[in-house]
Amino acid sequence: MESIFHEKQEGSLCAQHCLNNLLQGEYFSPVELSAIAQQLDEEERVRMAEGGVQTEEYRTFLQQPSGNMDDSGFFSIQVISNALGVWGLEIILFNSREYQQLRIDPIHEKAFICNYKEHWFTVRKLGQQWFNLNSLLTGPELISDTYLALFLAQLQQEGYSIFVIRGSLPECEADQILRIMRVEQQQRPKLIGEDEAQRMSVQQTSDPGHTADEVLLDEDEEELRKALALSRQGMEVEDEEADLRRAIQLSMQGGSDPAVTAGSSQESGGSEEQALTAEELRRRRQAYFDR
Repeated sequence: MESIFHEKQEGSLCAQHCLNNLLQGEYFSPVELSAIAQQLDEEERVRMAEGGVQTEEYRTFLQQPSGNMDDSGFFSIQVISNALGVWGLEIILFNSREYQQLRIDPIHEKAFICNYKEHWFTVRKLGQQWFNLNSLLTGPELISDTYLALFLAQLQQEGYSIFVIRGSLPECEADQILRIMRVEQQQRPKLIGEDEAQRMSVQQTSDPGHTADEVLLDEDEEELRKALALSRQGMEVEDEEADLRRAIQLSMQGGSDPAVTAGSSQESGGSEEQALTAEELRRRRQAYFDR
């Protein structure tokens, strides 16, 4: 597997990775692909100008962004086709009527490039084995001959456009090595960042938006809040128990509190003693037990 050239995803340069993985080397850079895209844009502008530079169609065309590239690193199928043309290679739509009428088994082809929602990747035969060279994978993925047709059918079902590569691909080390030996793959490569995403998912499941330390801190704070609430509740119960005991004592003493009575007598000059009625005592006791 070490001999297989596999360019991993950087930004949105999947078209570059697709071409280089197909050709098995650093054959194209973003600058070179941009030059091809600009050439295509100029050719389109010249064709539009043939209808008159004062027309509404021409002015609208000039105002529109390029359909062959954008600032993110995306390049169109026309750019890829022209880039492959430099190497005498051409592309044919896999599910076109013309190609399907040929009834060619996919294992007899040399390579495919696939596109879905502006993402490009290569599936290529090296030696006698097929490999998925998707730049979003951590490494090349071995595809058996029996699974290749199912793999392509699955891609089509998911909405991918698939193109067959026709012509002589440049010689590469991996192809030479794999002609005389076969490789086995014990573990399939993962998507780039998949391990990190799973770790973050587990962490967020325990408490979304918080780290493990923050989760423990939040749990401690919650326990402290519960303890304080129980403490306050206990203090309120103790206050009510004290009131109840005082009320019972007053009722047993004939309903008067000496301290209150003495204070009242001194302030009012011998006012009438305060007393709790049996109904008031019953109400307080009921309130206490209800709580």
